[in-house]
Amino acid sequence: MSGALCGLWIDDTGQVHTSAATATDGRETRVETLRPFAWLKEHAFAGGEGITVEPLKGEGVFNRLLHAGTFGQFEAWHEQAKAVGGTDVIRPLESQYLLQSRRRLFAELPFGRLRRCQLDIETGSTDGSFSDAAKAGDRVLAIGLRCGGENRFLVLADDTPAAERALLEQLNAALAELDPDTIEGHNIFKFDLDFLRLRAKRHKVPCAWGRFGQPAKFRNSRLKVAERMIDFPRCDLPGRTVVDTYLLVQLHDISAREMTSYGLKAVATYLGITDDEDERTYLAGDKIQQAFNEDRATFLSYLGDDLRETAGVADLLLPTYFEQVKTFPILLQEATLRGTTSKIDLLFQEEYYQARQACPIPPEMAAFEGGYTRSFQEGVYRHVLHFDVASLYPSLLLLLARNPKNDALGVFIPLLSRLREYRLKYKALAKNGPTPDERAEAQARQASFKILINSFYGYLGFSGARFGDGELAAEVTRRGRELLQQLIEGFAAQGCLILEADTDGIYLSSEKHYAAPEELLASVAAVLPPGIELEHDGSYDAMFCYKSKNYALRDGSKMILRGSALRSRGIERYLQSLTSRLIRFLLGLETESPLVLLEQLRARIAARELPIEEVSKAEVLSMNPDAYERMIAEGGKPRRSSAEAALLMNPRPRMGERVSYYLTVKTKGQTSDWQRARPAAGYDSVAAPYDPKTYLDKLDDWLERYGPFLGVKPADGVQGDLFG
Repeated sequence: MSGALCGLWIDDTGQVHTSAATATDGRETRVETLRPFAWLKEHAFAGGEGITVEPLKGEGVFNRLLHAGTFGQFEAWHEQAKAVGGTDVIRPLESQYLLQSRRRLFAELPFGRLRRCQLDIETGSTDGSFSDAAKAGDRVLAIGLRCGGENRFLVLADDTPAAERALLEQLNAALAELDPDTIEGHNIFKFDLDFLRLRAKRHKVPCAWGRFGQPAKFRNSRLKVAERMIDFPRCDLPGRTVVDTYLLVQLHDISAREMTSYGLKAVATYLGITDDEDERTYLAGDKIQQAFNEDRATFLSYLGDDLRETAGVADLLLPTYFEQVKTFPILLQEATLRGTTSKIDLLFQEEYYQARQACPIPPEMAAFEGGYTRSFQEGVYRHVLHFDVASLYPSLLLLLARNPKNDALGVFIPLLSRLREYRLKYKALAKNGPTPDERAEAQARQASFKILINSFYGYLGFSGARFGDGELAAEVTRRGRELLQQLIEGFAAQGCLILEADTDGIYLSSEKHYAAPEELLASVAAVLPPGIELEHDGSYDAMFCYKSKNYALRDGSKMILRGSALRSRGIERYLQSLTSRLIRFLLGLETESPLVLLEQLRARIAARELPIEEVSKAEVLSMNPDAYERMIAEGGKPRRSSAEAALLMNPRPRMGERVSYYLTVKTKGQTSDWQRARPAAGYDSVAAPYDPKTYLDKLDDWLERYGPFLGVKPADGVQGDLFG
């Protein structure tokens, strides 16, 4: 839509630079002035030139609102105020502008009209090792850009410093010409942009990749993904968004944890972007430079496929964040890198700012009991039905109609109710919209609102949430547990065998009701209060119940895994293959017993015929190797096998990256695994072979764990009835 805000940057003088869409899909720039503000406690410093302070309504701790006439005056005040404390300043300042003006990025702009550019680089080295931007002779071979589905390849003309300098200048010119809203890449922060930055610095070429004639800005950053922290060199481009699909994929996989690799090619296959190996060109890492020199067509085809797959991943994962910025006063890049709590806080702060209402501080949060979770059965069961309560916790919040205790303005429930109405509206449009594009747009919106609505409950119980309320969160989970137990009793009364219950869903086995689940649903749903809806969420041929929150489902020829115990990426590949064979066999997807594969693996491991890729273990580094090395030197513990292997790698990986390692044969004095850990990269089967006994012992452990499901007693090798 014409006038939609597509780029926003506030400079060091407080000038607001915007880029807005035109009616012809162009972009026009405008300049405004920011009037920065901050919330203050009673004792906070409130003096200085150009500073005005007004008292706020209500009894929140931050009961005064400060405005500065200019950005310079604001910075001068803030420098003095930091020493006193008692201030609350929203950063980045772009969020202040959006909150203050009630504007949103990309408001009413369809995703299809977003100007997107995918970027990928290929690099070469002088000695055949992995390219290193810090080495003078290593360089960028080519830069691939894909904008509007069209590829543009910038290629190194010759092997001279002047040619690489010219290549980097061509990139600046191309981005200025294309003027994209987003620049997307897979691992773009850690590799592509960081490599380009270092090469540009060597050749004294500015990284002029931003809008408004502005250079890129770099800083070290971290992203929390579930229980892991990922270090990366963040790149901010004034007026544009950098989208790293490598990070989006990991955020996407938090709940399912089904992906075995986050590499682009594996992700593209998993997400169905590349279905067949014939669809794309493959080059081994050590063959890329050779292809550049000897087979340019294959090289460019490989680069083009990387761009296509990156675009495909972003097509699937970016729309959710794109829709979020239409709701939150936040930049798109911030939306991809910040947690939901801080986003929801911004919505509340906007309402409190506009109403001139005092803001509270996050309350103390006591621990409370969570949702009802229980595994009722072990083994394999047929005729499986899954029922769940639609948006259980948000629905209970709306049923209770209670705002958090410190929400004096009463924003929480009305906001949640409004967002739910939006979601229902777009959910209907996703089914009945007039065109495929409109239906896809509506689907992205309803999915975004679903995530947001479900996050409101999590926000209540988060210790850093300004409007959190642990007692209200505890009441919601208590009612949720009671409701789920009532449903379990209702299904059991209909003759169903309950298999698994988890927070808002129930798996059960019923041959009688399998063909008519809606009739079963109708007979049980009567126990639910008004506003709470039970849904039939799926029917499955079979279910393997392992333990709570860990199970496998058969849906026709497809296998679905839930829980980390059955598909841990941390175990060795040969054990992953064995477990996969076991589950497929138990679910009836394969006829050959996994015990056959187990004996084959025994023989191959004993003879060291199994490739190193099969026995190596991959772990994510929880600490940078340099920091780990310093900790150990100072007597710190514990020592970790993956970290020890990382110390032997060149270049050393960063925190948050995966390290594959294996264990060598024990020698005198080596009593711990970390002493035998070696990186799998560069494996030498003669000088440092893997230890067969270690990996044979793991097969014994596997059989002890899973043997009972095969009717095998590991102690005596007795095999009984598989489904007894």
